[in-house]
Amino acid sequence: MRTAYSVETVRAAERALMARLPEGALMQRAAAGLAAACAGLLGRVSGSRVVLLVGSGDNGGDALYAGARLARRGAGVTAVLLAPGRTHAAGLAALRRAGGRTVTADRGEEAIARARLVVDGIVGIGGKGGLRPDAARLAEAVARSGAAVVAVDLPSGVDADTGEVRGAALRADLTVTFGAYKPGLLVDPAREYAGVVRFVGIGIEPPAADAVLQALQHADVARLLPAPEAESDKYRRGVVGIAAGSARYPGAAVLAVSGALRGGAGAVRYVGPAGDTVLARFPETLVSDAGPAKAGRVQAWVTGPGAGDDAATVAEVLATDVPVLLDADGLRLADPDTVRGRTAPTLMTPHAGEAAALLGVRREEVEAARLAAVRELAARYRATVLLKGSTTLVAGPGGGPVRANPTGTPWLATAGSGDVLSGLAGSLLAAGLDPLDAGSAAAYLHGLAGRFAAQGAPVGAHDVAARIPEAWRSVRG
Repeated sequence: MRTAYSVETVRAAERALMARLPEGALMQRAAAGLAAACAGLLGRVSGSRVVLLVGSGDNGGDALYAGARLARRGAGVTAVLLAPGRTHAAGLAALRRAGGRTVTADRGEEAIARARLVVDGIVGIGGKGGLRPDAARLAEAVARSGAAVVAVDLPSGVDADTGEVRGAALRADLTVTFGAYKPGLLVDPAREYAGVVRFVGIGIEPPAADAVLQALQHADVARLLPAPEAESDKYRRGVVGIAAGSARYPGAAVLAVSGALRGGAGAVRYVGPAGDTVLARFPETLVSDAGPAKAGRVQAWVTGPGAGDDAATVAEVLATDVPVLLDADGLRLADPDTVRGRTAPTLMTPHAGEAAALLGVRREEVEAARLAAVRELAARYRATVLLKGSTTLVAGPGGGPVRANPTGTPWLATAGSGDVLSGLAGSLLAAGLDPLDAGSAAAYLHGLAGRFAAQGAPVGAHDVAARIPEAWRSVRG
């Protein structure tokens, strides 16, 4: 599991370690890892032109020491000093001893134009807001140059704690982060600026209880997925109810059922006007036209996909005493006080537009501050919230670390994909997972299935559903 910590927590852990180490030892560890990553990207170090963008903080010192190591291996290293009077003195001396040279920011564009590799050491993890004009001008020069870019700890101009990008920022091909992941490296829009993220351990140990963000990996999801035992039958494995679809949107019901059938529960009950359509596609579905309350026992409900204006069915599902997944039209139709007052768990799965409507803000505000939005929704509705998007986030109502999903593909932005996800997550709820785990595991499998289905080409939601078993096998190994 990738675990991310706030800037305050990381700095406290660094101070604790530095108190036990010789002066400068921690920076040397970071610089060694950074230099190795740069060398790996270059392939041939000797003769390569490397430009360091050096600010006034410790990130600049890391870049200078790493540049000295590359210079000793034959690279031509030029440091562009954005704050000459406040540059890390020992790092600057080390670079000059190794044969590196320095220029001021007004000469930086010329050096960047000739560079094969640019190292971004402008701003550290405490930076807020976008780049200042001189740095922004250099970032534009880097983008024009075509040089490979390595960011020190995180790209300059992005917010380490929130993943927000509030102005000009530098885009990296590779980010080398030290000691602990920062939330901004795992959450868009900042994640998009980070490129590939490489972790370098330098010995700091933030308290696990202080984690603010988690990104599950294969092994973590494998431990969550239900598996039938010898004594299992379809009812012991859980039954998920799908109350979805309408005369206008029968496909939403079909797609939600398709995800649910592949989600680990033993049986799927469908309630709604699309019963004939569902049976024609999935004859194993248990179909009822008597309404949720009389459909038979279930361990979890999914409601909302394609519901149109059927507020009565959504209300009937919310009145049950089992976990409920609320999606799509259900998010609009549900009474907020009813959601907040439920004693059984609720999992809400909005996309950015739906989240914006629930919060009373513009969609752009949600997309720019996804971490804040998912936390606010979870607290406001006292529910677990899965915020879909370029980075899918899952937050619980009681606080604690938010889960960031690392899988997926832009091709998943297609009609009906969210219905498949809802059915899959609902099935995991019925199989016994709590909402945070069900949402996290479902998003992970859904993202993998999307990758397998797309393989670089357009994909339909039904294709994604069909690849869920492959994703499941991939995770379970």
